[in-house]
Amino acid sequence: MVGQGAVTEETLPALRREIDAVDARLVGLLAERFRIVERVVEVKKRDRLPANIPERVEEVVEAARRLADAEGLPADLAETLWRAMVAWTIEHEEKQLSQTARASS
Repeated sequence: MVGQGAVTEETLPALRREIDAVDARLVGLLAERFRIVERVVEVKKRDRLPANIPERVEEVVEAARRLADAEGLPADLAETLWRAMVAWTIEHEEKQLSQTARASS
């Protein structure tokens, strides 16, 4: 870590390239997560489960907070991101489940 007043050789373009590389890995991981969500939808259809299972939402958010804390990431940031991601996922699942319900009516 660079101390206050210390000279650093880092450049903004170099740091931006690092961020871009991390973002690319994050998108890849999110795509992997989404593919699993699609499989979850199929199980929920089969088992007639709702999209939103509040206890599971809280488990996921709490796990993200713990992991974030262990990695030195602000837990509040992780919670904000995970709640947004989970809310989007629930909305997506609800659409998929409602299409199935309409098709079988």
